[in-house]
Amino acid sequence: QVHLMESGGGSVQAGGSLRLSCTVSDNSYMDYCLSWFRQTPGKAREGVATIEGDGNTIVATSVTGRFTISKDNAKNTLYLQMNDLKPEDSAMYYCAGDLRRAWYGRAWYSMREYNYWGQGTQVTVSS
Repeated sequence: QVHLMESGGGSVQAGGSLRLSCTVSDNSYMDYCLSWFRQTPGKAREGVATIEGDGNTIVATSVTGRFTISKDNAKNTLYLQMNDLKPEDSAMYYCAGDLRRAWYGRAWYSMREYNYWGQGTQVTVSS
């Protein structure tokens, strides 16, 4: 079974940047869709960005222009570069994956599409 481990969270002031990393234990999973989600207490987990096996990316409208998803297959690592952070970006951030190479119109932002999750890394943005 694949294991996902996030890192890179922390506290930052509004307008600052962070880069989250997600290490994937099995390199073969780098050929499948990988995504970032976030969740705040009392709210549903929200899809932030996804990257398909061939590198095609989709980013949620709420973070378009500020967040970038990428991956390095050689390092078994998924990234989320977050710029111009806002207090409303504060959340626990999770990486997730499933055994599909592309979304083909499926709801990448739905938790139900994923079988593998990391433990999360906390991001706190102060105003």
